[in-house]
Amino acid sequence: MSEIVERFIHCPYCGESISVMIDDSVTDQQYTEDCQVCCRPMVMDVAVEPDGSVRVRARSENE
Repeated sequence: MSEIVERFIHCPYCGESISVMIDDSVTDQQYTEDCQVCCRPMVMDVAVEPDGSVRVRARSENE
């Protein structure tokens, strides 16, 4: 059963901890989302593991 899960990440630009909402019905995702603090674009890499855990990595566009 899929759901929306909340995860906290650190912005690769300003370092602030921010909340992101992840739809775990898609096992591998990559999308761009602006930081809620500094408004710079972060590339989000999301993976849902076989055990159901969600892994989120935020990186800068130039990385």
